[in-house]
Amino acid sequence: MRPIILAAVAAVLLAPAACSRKEATAPEAAAPAEEGITHVSAEGDFAENLQLALIEAEPGDTIVMPEGTFAFTTGLSLDVDGVTLAGAGQGKTILDFAGQTGAGEGLLVTADDVVLTDFGIRDTKGDGIKSKDSDRITYQYLTVEWSGEPKATNGAYGIYPVESTDVLVQNCTVRGASDAGIYVGQSENIIVRDSIAEYNVAGIEIENSSYADVYGNIARHNAGGILVFDLPDLPVMGGHSTRVYDNDIVENNTVNFAPVGNIVAGVPSGTGLIVMANSDVYVTGNRFKDNRTVHAMLTAYTEPFTDAAYNPLLTDITLTGNTYEGGLDDPQGMLAPVAAALGGSLPAIVTDGVTRWNGGEDQPVNLVIAEAPEVGFISLGLGEYPLDPSKMQPAMDRPASTPVPEREPVVLPQDKARP
Repeated sequence: MRPIILAAVAAVLLAPAACSRKEATAPEAAAPAEEGITHVSAEGDFAENLQLALIEAEPGDTIVMPEGTFAFTTGLSLDVDGVTLAGAGQGKTILDFAGQTGAGEGLLVTADDVVLTDFGIRDTKGDGIKSKDSDRITYQYLTVEWSGEPKATNGAYGIYPVESTDVLVQNCTVRGASDAGIYVGQSENIIVRDSIAEYNVAGIEIENSSYADVYGNIARHNAGGILVFDLPDLPVMGGHSTRVYDNDIVENNTVNFAPVGNIVAGVPSGTGLIVMANSDVYVTGNRFKDNRTVHAMLTAYTEPFTDAAYNPLLTDITLTGNTYEGGLDDPQGMLAPVAAALGGSLPAIVTDGVTRWNGGEDQPVNLVIAEAPEVGFISLGLGEYPLDPSKMQPAMDRPASTPVPEREPVVLPQDKARP
């Protein structure tokens, strides 16, 4: 068992099973109920008490969970706008789904203006917390994890907002997801900050989304640290305008444990950052360290597709002002034979050199590699997919490019300092 996971599990096991029961107060001395605040009782069936509170909530209400570790056999759901669900702290209120039947989420949110704060979710059969079509949602001070060694039977996603506008994820920790720890998909106006993603297949993933700021995070001990993807055949495509900055992207050397057939099953263990088939991505001020395969990989989409509206190529990708240290000494996966052909290792930054698809015309890709001269770079010169290895023309010269201005920061209406 990984030391960090062992420590987290030990902390959970030492948490009290429920709050201590207090002596009843005489009715005439009882404090008046707080309007709009529901305290979920730890007496009786806590799972039933909590779901009932979520069903009966009204817009503007706050539902408060006590300290303790509480067992669930079925998932929870919230479909009321404007509700805050709060625990006593990430390591103090634990919702334990080890006995969950079925393969659903731990918590599914389908409402706007929801705040999820100060609790943990553990060992769900499916995703940890999923929100769908939930505008202005906030995930903060949450821990979502799967116990033990990383394995393919863990839930796919830890924190999983999709098809939403104005998404805030801050001060969260996710461990053990078999796809992505923190995943934001098919959404717009996103901030992911000050969070830890570790021992997942992908630490943090922004997919088919636009206007995302990912900063101040630690992505460590994943197979791949941070991914910015755009995929075909989804309701929202054309991902663009993501800034990845001031993150620690270190030691992402966990063996890839994604289920076979999953898109991230192809992520080579030891990859710091992957940008795939995306546009206007600005990567700056990050600290890449000890990723054994490659620190940053820039690539077109590699699989066949039939969606005529999909663009599989990169456009306007900037890497500047990052630091790169160590690693690159044990390339894995599909990059291992490439590294072998180059003498056993890869430079810090690798691009596939794909500029066209399926015999089409060359397209302007515009990779802006504005790093210090000593930072290694290679274009594999593949030219196009489907791949013909005989046409590979590796080159270590940085491509000619046109600088792309860094866009303005994302501003979210719900982004306020924590009280």
